[in-house]
Amino acid sequence: MREIKVGLIGFGTVGTGVVKCLQRNGDLIAARSGIRPVIHRIADLDITRDRGVTVPPGVLTTKADDVLNDPAIDVVVELVGGTTFAKTVVLRALQAGKPVVTANKALLAHHGDEIFAAANASGADIYYEASVAGGIPIIKALREGLAANHIQSIHGILNGTCNYILTRMENEGLAFDEVLAEAQRLGYAEANPGLDIDGHDTAHKTAILASLAYGEWFGMAPLHIEGIRHLELQDLRYARELGYKLKLLGIVKLAGRNIEIRVHPALLPVDSLLASVSDVFNAVYVKGDVVGKTMFYGRGAGMDATASAVVADLVDVGLNLKYDSSQRVSAFRPHGTYDDVVSMDDIVSRYYLRLQVKDEPKVLGAIATLLGDCGISIASVTQKEPTSGAGAVPIILITHQAREAAFRQALAQVAKLDAVRAAPTMIRIEDL
Repeated sequence: MREIKVGLIGFGTVGTGVVKCLQRNGDLIAARSGIRPVIHRIADLDITRDRGVTVPPGVLTTKADDVLNDPAIDVVVELVGGTTFAKTVVLRALQAGKPVVTANKALLAHHGDEIFAAANASGADIYYEASVAGGIPIIKALREGLAANHIQSIHGILNGTCNYILTRMENEGLAFDEVLAEAQRLGYAEANPGLDIDGHDTAHKTAILASLAYGEWFGMAPLHIEGIRHLELQDLRYARELGYKLKLLGIVKLAGRNIEIRVHPALLPVDSLLASVSDVFNAVYVKGDVVGKTMFYGRGAGMDATASAVVADLVDVGLNLKYDSSQRVSAFRPHGTYDDVVSMDDIVSRYYLRLQVKDEPKVLGAIATLLGDCGISIASVTQKEPTSGAGAVPIILITHQAREAAFRQALAQVAKLDAVRAAPTMIRIEDL
């Protein structure tokens, strides 16, 4: 039996979960893998707070150096979050030749190139299963389970806060602000929820998935990012009537010889598997050229789900150490399946368009003409009954596939019509 000494930096919710998991299932892990990860040191600024878990005397310290400089420690686990001190911790451990396990998606998304270069230079492992979709083993699936496939597309519901908000808006007819306030009260949303609802958390995870799928570190620069802050309840209602559900998606896909990497709300067919994912759950829908369509589903955050992923990485690292096979599965293996990242102007999609217009003749004809002049073909039109005293009626159009730049050009022209009484609402459609 090989004992792996773990140095843990960050003893918050996830760190506590890791300690609990190892204490609870250490014998199971040892029986299955032939290694036993053991917490050797824990560094945190607060070592007095009761976390509901007990560790042996001498394990706790307030100094990260007590972990980073301890020659007995085999692997460093970074769970402090952020992109400054955490970066220092990870780079120091890697430069010392020690493998690192992290759950830090923001760190990887913004500084992955530097971190993976340090890992390659030292020959040390870096594992990060918990950085995307919590307890769902999507990193391992892309690195190993789907290694025989060219990845055709990835569509991910990657933020539980946003999915919770959209689920309650749809199911209970509640406005965005009302559900957000409730999510904050329940602890599903932060006091400052911008990272989640403006799409940045999903973007961090999407950047990681894109790089795994195509063997190169892309970072954040190529991503188009939109959140859900602007979404209105009426669009969820109209979309459902048309056979769609609204989700915030991280999207990675091949488009010919190029790659699309984007984050935005999208309409999904109501009978699709991904559309059925509700509340705080996450899911990642992956299509490979050999395996076909697969979906990975589970809790994307929380103490236990995230700790499960961290401990799974510890097992992998421990096996690599036991059999002297560090970097046995490298993070990125360029394989020449693409030429460039597609500009958002050049993506091709179908679109949902809602317009608030004067209830008078020839309005629809004028709209159709402007769309047609830009090469936009209309698939369906729905006009709602006028609301008493409103002076305008909603028209909902579904288009055939069109280039984004052409659609936005048409939208700008439509918005200038005298009969259009409010800013148009556009949502992209993903047909999966």
